[in-house]
Parts: sequence; structure tokens; C-alpha cells
Amino acid sequence: MEAYLEHTRITDPITGEEREPDERLMRSIEEKVAVSESGKDAFRNEIMRKVAIADRRGERFDYTTHEKLRTALERQLFDERRDTIRLTVTSRNPDEEELKRINQVVETLIQREGYCATCANELLKYVSSLLSREK
Repeated sequence: MEAYLEHTRITDPITGEEREPDERLMRSIEEKVAVSESGKDAFRNEIMRKVAIADRRGERFDYTTHEKLRTALERQLFDERRDTIRLTVTSRNPDEEELKRINQVVETLIQREGYCATCANELLKYVSSLLSREK
């Protein structure tokens, strides 16, 4: 966003190659929360203003403190991982590899998010039911 707003290029940290800001990615994220084409600059400026305020306070900007940005990023990530999620949670008779992935997800929900094992499994069943409705 910063490069877009300042009309500069981005240097890829891995390759060192310079490129334009990824407009398609930014629009894809913004569209998840109904930011219009004409409203994109205002949205991007608002985010950068919040980043600058956090920086002035010696803090690190946390996207979860901006509800619209948090929602947009969560929706974007979910959409990007939809097929993987579907493979992980929708198998009725999972093979050994699928079972391993399911157990990894359950373990992550327990360790990182504080779910109990029963609740983590119930959450996977619920997500599975939501995804099966999409077909």
C-alpha cells in the first residue's frame, strides 16, 4: 500500500527485483469488504495512517485492531486456502495422509487457539458442513 500511495516500486526481499505494487492483490482484498474502486485510495490512506500512528508510538501495527482490514484479510486467506481446507475437513473416510492433516489442524487449534480436543473436532465438522453446502 505504501508503494502504491507514494507511486514507488517494491523491491522483492528474496530476489532483489523491483516491481510495481500488486494492484490485483490489493483490490482482491479490498473487495472482500466492499471497498469500491473509487474508495480504494481512502481505505489505503486510512490503513497507512494507522500504521504511522503505531510507529510514532513505538508500537507495531496490528491488523486485527482494524476491523475492516482484519475481516478482509481473513476472507482473502480463507478464499486462497478454500480447496486445502475442503480437502482437510470434508473427507468422510480419510486415508492416512488426510488423517495426518486433520490431526495437525486439531493440534494447531488446541495449541494456538486454546480449543479443547472435542471443540476443535466440532469446529472442523462445522466448517465441513459449511463447505459442503457450497457445492
